[in-house]
Amino acid sequence: MKRKTKPTLAEQADRHVLYELSVQCSEAEIDFVSETYEQLRGKPARLLREDFCGTANVCCEWVRRHGDNRAIGVDLDQSVLDWGVKNNLSKLGAEQRARITLLNEDVLTVETEQPDILSAMNFSYWLFKDRQTLGNYFSRACQALKDDGILFLDIYGGYESFRDCEEEREIETPHGDVTYIWEQASFNPITHDLTCHIHFHFEDDSRLDQAFSYHWRLWTLPEIRELLEEAGFKTTIYWQGWDEDGEPDGDFHPATDADADAGWIAYIVAEKR
Repeated sequence: MKRKTKPTLAEQADRHVLYELSVQCSEAEIDFVSETYEQLRGKPARLLREDFCGTANVCCEWVRRHGDNRAIGVDLDQSVLDWGVKNNLSKLGAEQRARITLLNEDVLTVETEQPDILSAMNFSYWLFKDRQTLGNYFSRACQALKDDGILFLDIYGGYESFRDCEEEREIETPHGDVTYIWEQASFNPITHDLTCHIHFHFEDDSRLDQAFSYHWRLWTLPEIRELLEEAGFKTTIYWQGWDEDGEPDGDFHPATDADADAGWIAYIVAEKR
């Protein structure tokens, strides 16, 4: 009689849980957008729309912050939205869940109530690879926001972003310590087409390869700012600082110049003109 083989840690793992633990920090993201909005507008934001919302983790964090906060999440992948309902919204109270609306729609065509904040993070808008489509998205975002609304984006760059490379770090998970691997698998300098993968390596030496894959255009910061300006926004770049050990400190401040680092991350804060 053949003995049943025990599943590997990779086979037991949920890729969406691993993603939220390794890539997404909804608390820090909400800290930044809520605090920055209040600094710029002198009042709190109450309605947030998250485009490319995935598992709606950020929407959940938003409604936890205040009893008047409401969130709209928009994503094309119904299966990921379903996962978010089962695993994230289910952890909220009934009243909190009632303040979240999830829409399985295209961000280029969706019509929603006008939000105070429109957030498109984790470089998700990079899937729009040509100026016309990305410019159309920014124009739609500008029209969707309230008159004093703000669009928040993130962006990365630096000279290492223009080459094939891998970056590893350890994360704590329900399956023990796991190695998160970010791979820039290919980059075309003529088109700026960029293919990236996320892999996970487990303590039992099993791997979850290409848990997530992205086919983006590596947009540069000046290009994005020009497109936002054309769409009706004025932009401010919030640059990440560094601690005494030369590591990113997680604090972002307005900047007009920066060092030519190997790798950097920044927020783009786009206010309607």
